Amino acid sequence: MDKTHWSIDGLEVGLDTRIRVAALRYVDARDAAALLTGIPGGVLPQPRQVLCAGASGEITSAWRSPTETLILSAHAEPLERLVAGLEGAREASFVDQSGGIWAVRIQGSRGEDLLVRIGAAAAVPKPGEALIGRFAELTVLALCLRQSEFVLLVDRVYAEHLLGWISATIGDF
Repeated sequence: MDKTHWSIDGLEVGLDTRIRVAALRYVDARDAAALLTGIPGGVLPQPRQVLCAGASGEITSAWRSPTETLILSAHAEPLERLVAGLEGAREASFVDQSGGIWAVRIQGSRGEDLLVRIGAAAAVPKPGEALIGRFAELTVLALCLRQSEFVLLVDRVYAEHLLGWISATIGDF
């Protein structure tokens, strides 16, 4: 991978290697919600929703499916508390996917334009929304944390491909 960060007028894009990603998988969302009491926010997101919690948004939970929520954090502690809370749970599991899912952070007024160019307008989430869509011909979970701030979660093996499309598209700007 030759380039992982870009900065141009109105756009900051980069592979965010600080973000740890974990999957909370469960049979019943009501039971799983009780497991989140030890982390900031402590609630499961609703369908197609992303929630940022903590004083500085240090933990993010994103709906992925009716039986899976992704938990993102730049710090290990909230994830460790979640693991501890799952001890003895029979119908929920926690899978650290930090090595398998990588995060690409997109910030700035031109972020939405970039996403439309590498994907489609229907795949671009609104603030507080998590959408599974096609970007660079890949299936990606796109999160809009707040206005003009996006995170794309992509399988690690496809990250180079996604970053290549981003690089080529930014070159067209």
